[in-house]
Amino acid sequence: MKVIVLGAGVVGVTSAYYLAKAGHDVTVVDRRPGAGLETSFANGGQISASHAEPWANPKTPGVILKWLGRAGAPMKFPFRLDPAQWAFGLRFLVNCTAKRARINTERILRVGLYSRSLRAGLLAETAVAHDLSDGILHIFRDAQALDRAAEIFGYLGQIGCATERLDADGCVAREPALAVHRDTLAGGFYCADDASGDCHKLAEGLARECAQLGVTFLYDTEIRALRTEHGRATGVLTANGMLEADAISVSMGSYSRRLVAPFGVALPIYPAKGYSVTLPTDGHNGAPQISVTDEAHRLVYSRLGERLRIAGTAAFTGYDTSIDHRAARAMLDAAMEEFPGCGDPARAEFWTGLRPLMPDCVPVIGPTPVPGLYLNTGHGSLGWTLCYGSAKLLADLISGNPTDIDPSGLGLDRFGS
Repeated sequence: MKVIVLGAGVVGVTSAYYLAKAGHDVTVVDRRPGAGLETSFANGGQISASHAEPWANPKTPGVILKWLGRAGAPMKFPFRLDPAQWAFGLRFLVNCTAKRARINTERILRVGLYSRSLRAGLLAETAVAHDLSDGILHIFRDAQALDRAAEIFGYLGQIGCATERLDADGCVAREPALAVHRDTLAGGFYCADDASGDCHKLAEGLARECAQLGVTFLYDTEIRALRTEHGRATGVLTANGMLEADAISVSMGSYSRRLVAPFGVALPIYPAKGYSVTLPTDGHNGAPQISVTDEAHRLVYSRLGERLRIAGTAAFTGYDTSIDHRAARAMLDAAMEEFPGCGDPARAEFWTGLRPLMPDCVPVIGPTPVPGLYLNTGHGSLGWTLCYGSAKLLADLISGNPTDIDPSGLGLDRFGS
């Protein structure tokens, strides 16, 4: 079949890879001049199945209220005259019950573990260099928070994602750069099977591998609309003309909703703006060597060769991609306090991107009510974690092949569409 993939982020490029391996004639279309230049460009860098607990969980409403109105809050939900934001917010709250959070954790982890199982094989086939490091350490400052986290990590362990609980000394042994704050640590959890690296480098390198498999990439190409004939998706209208297709997969992150809405596809996705700071570490020795998640400050740290990536914040401010320099500077200050001498703050690079979040925090993978139109989007902050599994699942669904994991609960039909 001739398949068009819309979006050249890490989700779109991995989709193209598995579709090409399945024998399809694949074209990828993106408005940017290369692969991985939007949400995949400077994200937190973590490949973290151990982060399967959704943002929509019983703790979140109280946390949002506590942070309401605070300039440096890691989660911002300002009141705006935006019907889509309010509709998303209400659906998000519905998913904040303990029962819904457990269901959605299982769904996310199902894809995350499948993705983990595929990643090693894909990297062995392609050998794309992307500053990969093994392991993620979750650290906690408060004993009660550590005990609460033990419940979710215990549940993750029961359904397939093993972690190791550590005391403060164990955390420092795993990451010596934490020694300066050893007395403030309550403990942590270490997931050896998680990893971190440069998502943009992976997307860029995998796009080159896809091209060798015969995939066509149309960059600098504005996507204007989908075309249907007799109720079936048959093409994509771009600024350069019409592209014909037997199947179309939408992986346009937060912009997916706008593209499919005219065809009655109600995709309840909403952008959650995240920030990152990238510090050069050359000549400095205070930066962590493994990826660290600081649960108290809601920040993640990933070592990318001679760079340190700091990422965090979730601002529900629509499609605004401007940088709030107060928020970015607060992240940089927190990093310099956490890891003194970790890098050169004068050379810090600030970035922001829109995480495509679903109300239940579970991605949408599979067909829509429009024949020939598929979705692989809504991965929130876990795009890189879930991309391999969601791409292979999508390729199998489009090909009509048996799937290696149960696709139930991952499609748009879970919202009654």
